[in-house]
Amino acid sequence: MTCWETFQAYALRSLGYGERLLPREGYDLCQQFTLIGSGLIWNVYFGAVALACGFFLANALALAKASHSVWARKPAEWFIFVFRGSPLFIQFFLAYELLVLLPRAGINVFGLTVETAWTTKAWAGALFVLFLNTAAYSAEIFYGALKSIPKGDLEAADAYGISGWHKFRRVEWPTMLRLAWPAYTNEAIFLFHATTLVFFSGFPAFQQRGDALYYANYFADKTFNPFVPYPIVAFYFICLTLLLTWAFGVMNRRLNRHLPSNMRPKIRLRPQLIR
Repeated sequence: MTCWETFQAYALRSLGYGERLLPREGYDLCQQFTLIGSGLIWNVYFGAVALACGFFLANALALAKASHSVWARKPAEWFIFVFRGSPLFIQFFLAYELLVLLPRAGINVFGLTVETAWTTKAWAGALFVLFLNTAAYSAEIFYGALKSIPKGDLEAADAYGISGWHKFRRVEWPTMLRLAWPAYTNEAIFLFHATTLVFFSGFPAFQQRGDALYYANYFADKTFNPFVPYPIVAFYFICLTLLLTWAFGVMNRRLNRHLPSNMRPKIRLRPQLIR
């Protein structure tokens, strides 16, 4: 089998397309690069969806923690404390064990049967855990940024008569994002790295459709040589980190576009006059 044929057979193997069986012989670099790259699709899925959804919950938790109301502040504080205080691997394990306890026939809600079997699948259950975990960490980042907003900005908004929702939307929230964005970039990178724990926790890989580390472990067990597949995983994640750094850097420049240090100087022609 040529490398191109291997790519056609295993490029989408993690999604259930192509060859049904994993390689049983050969285990060359082309097979390892292709299958591990196929598994990376799941890592990107978990990280991208959890990050996108967790961003909104993190903002809500940060505002709730900064609230003067005890009923809003205390639940947010305990939520952040629990998910930041416990290991992610244990969260995966406990979540899977709790979801397995749900009735297989579904839950009856007002005469309607709600299916529960899908919650034990990695694409749903593990994603939910990652969503809550990154929301807790991001909320603490946004909360610190919210408390670090210069008082001069708030006083200037009050002087212009901006208050309430308009003050938050025009002054507080953009400033909070600008201050929190470097730390939030690190959280995004850590989240994508944490997705490698999904199929090594309680959530099983259905029909051997795992992530990048799952296939790397498969090749390491078959070849008894972990020094080839695991560096391939590291290579893929380094490329993914470079892409994340670039994307978040573009957004960071967008958030800070009004600062003098980020303004491009205009080119002015100043010809020298010969006297």
